[in-house]
Amino acid sequence: MVVKKGLAALVAAGMVGCVPAARAEDAPQGPVGQAVQSMADKGITLSLSYTGEAAGNLNGGVTQKGAYAGQVYFGADADMGKIADLTGGTLHLAITNRHGQNLANTALGNNTSVQEIWGTQNTHLAILTWEQKLFHGALDIEAGKSQANIHFLVSPLYCNFQSNSTCGNPTMVFKDSNFTYFPASSWMAKARVTVAQNWFAHVGIYEVNPNRKAANDDGFSFSFKGGTGFIVPFELGYGSDYDHARYPRHVILGGWVDRGSYSDPLRDTSGGIAAITGRPSATYKGRTGLYLRFDQVLTRPDPGSQRGLAVFGVVMANVSGRVEESHYFDLGLVQTGTFRGRDQDTIGFMINDQHFSGLAIDRMNALRMAAGGRANAYHDEIMMELAYGAQMGPAVRISPNVQYILHPDSSGAPLRSTAIPNAVVVGFKFYVDALKLLGR
Repeated sequence: MVVKKGLAALVAAGMVGCVPAARAEDAPQGPVGQAVQSMADKGITLSLSYTGEAAGNLNGGVTQKGAYAGQVYFGADADMGKIADLTGGTLHLAITNRHGQNLANTALGNNTSVQEIWGTQNTHLAILTWEQKLFHGALDIEAGKSQANIHFLVSPLYCNFQSNSTCGNPTMVFKDSNFTYFPASSWMAKARVTVAQNWFAHVGIYEVNPNRKAANDDGFSFSFKGGTGFIVPFELGYGSDYDHARYPRHVILGGWVDRGSYSDPLRDTSGGIAAITGRPSATYKGRTGLYLRFDQVLTRPDPGSQRGLAVFGVVMANVSGRVEESHYFDLGLVQTGTFRGRDQDTIGFMINDQHFSGLAIDRMNALRMAAGGRANAYHDEIMMELAYGAQMGPAVRISPNVQYILHPDSSGAPLRSTAIPNAVVVGFKFYVDALKLLGR
């Protein structure tokens, strides 16, 4: 995994896909490219890209349909050392426009999207933060409006895939906590300190505010109104990169302390089953969870190239609170450099298991029996994907993929009397770096 510099690069890698670094032959040639390079030389780095994700349900699920979701991303990083002689300071800005449909909602009936780009479907102020590096970069502080999931529990390896069960983050964290997600921005602050060579500690605090996830919220509100608490994610770990290690690796222990309000997955305010009674769900505060994640480059025939095979994995578990899922496992392989002359192409396979809590299973079974069926909901939803990523010149990347969902949960079709059939989904993900495309 390459260490990215600049928030725009991180978002492009973590939220959009693994886009290879620019090469010498990618240097700007046209007037647009030269203008963008001139601004970068003066301290302002711009990003403009489009990501699209199509998915079609060939078999299983609730019905056979297709869906498309897309995102326009504009970003700007202002190096305040160059602009105002404020050494180590950077102002980050990102605005997105998301549009389209979610196949999980329209055809699959399960709780996890097969199009990770879907969510917060409007034009949104995603990032507005100040980042300050101190002590020669050993301490990195950032504050403003942003999201936990672009800073914690993220790896560029994850977004070689289209399924939201892995990309941009292993999905359980959003089911069991108020972990904030891109591009729905809220107030935050975080600090990362390098405590020894390759060893680091990372902690943040993020506002929990349901208003930030509302369909009519555009991220431009700077009010704290509606906030219910905060969430504190943390990570301790080891990480190396291609510049300093033949076989880079990361081993990270992390977790969260969630002090925001949340709804009980089963009970209403009177102790009944909320999905049956129709009464408001009981609300609580206080959930915690832990995870261990790793990635390791296994093969690298040429030290001057990033061709090779990498493996990644995640183990996640609930520690306290009344939650939707009790634990989660994820495992993946990514080969970079496939056929002769395709050094930047990738082929990857991932599989993960979302294990539902007893509370969630009781809810699903109660709804199934209310619809005339039997109490036979599955405890595990297993999602897998095989994806090929092809770099089509410096500005375009495409990724056809096939996904399989074993035992889709019925969160999106709660009144079915029988289990949702296993689903086969074909997907197509593409990424266009508009500034590179226009700058040629």
